[in-house]
Amino acid sequence: MMQLKPSRLRRSPLMRLAPRPPKDPQSDVPLGAGGAGFLRPVRAVRRLITILLWTLLAIPTQALFLVLPGRMKVRFARIYWSWVSRALGIKVRVIGKRIRGRPVVYVSNHSSWLDIPILGGRLEACFVSKEEVGTWPVVRTIARLGRTVFVSRNRSSTIKERDDMIGRLASGDSLILFPEGTSSNGARVLPFRTPFFAIVDAADEPPVIQPVSIVYDRLGGLPCRHATRPVFAWYGDMDLASHFWQLAKWQGLRATILLHEPIDPKEFRSRKALAQECWNTVAEGAATLRQNRPVNDGARRVPAREKAVA
Repeated sequence: MMQLKPSRLRRSPLMRLAPRPPKDPQSDVPLGAGGAGFLRPVRAVRRLITILLWTLLAIPTQALFLVLPGRMKVRFARIYWSWVSRALGIKVRVIGKRIRGRPVVYVSNHSSWLDIPILGGRLEACFVSKEEVGTWPVVRTIARLGRTVFVSRNRSSTIKERDDMIGRLASGDSLILFPEGTSSNGARVLPFRTPFFAIVDAADEPPVIQPVSIVYDRLGGLPCRHATRPVFAWYGDMDLASHFWQLAKWQGLRATILLHEPIDPKEFRSRKALAQECWNTVAEGAATLRQNRPVNDGARRVPAREKAVA
């Protein structure tokens, strides 16, 4: 009997009729990319248990550091988030240089709850979060131990919240802002809201601002596509528990953080101009990462910026 060579098999019309791998309805990706189907729930349970045990150990440890002097409370928060992202199976790639030796306001895009462990595990900084997060069970405990600054949309409390952030910067803490005000679907960066930059006007010495682009660019070891972004993105009325469960089944996950060159707020005559420049930088960096195009180390375009008027 004549044996068909592999090359001839590939050209055989019968191969075109062969059934394709089943798709995961949550991500439109072949199940094989995430491992054998029966192993995926096992992987999710293992990751959930690991994170819960690590959190139970971390809570009393961080509570102790909060009452002790020094910066261990800041460093341990970064260690905690770093291990959470590792337990989730997410590799983190960092491009660019961190600013050292002074407080920084990191301004980042926001597409998922994953931004917290990913950024928190690489930057020694406190998050600025919406007030309702402080009411979520378990999450509120972790957030408070991480010294999160909660802000509301109530104008009557805006000044107090701004002063709280300025006090954090004055004491040597860095902050992580999500000026979009909400999470997006990961396909674009929403406009930055000007009120988030109020601390620049109020501070005696404006803090240095470092724009940050974060993109989830690998799923199952392959480049993430538009159809697969909901595996990472958490927005709208998505349920947190079910989103975690679907994400935790996957392997071959990667997030990329692009740290841009710092911006001096003194170069801008208004908060609106500063917010727009930060958005331009973050959005352009995120688009580059989504398209899997190469980026320069800490590169930032040189825009025609609106300079401060003497």
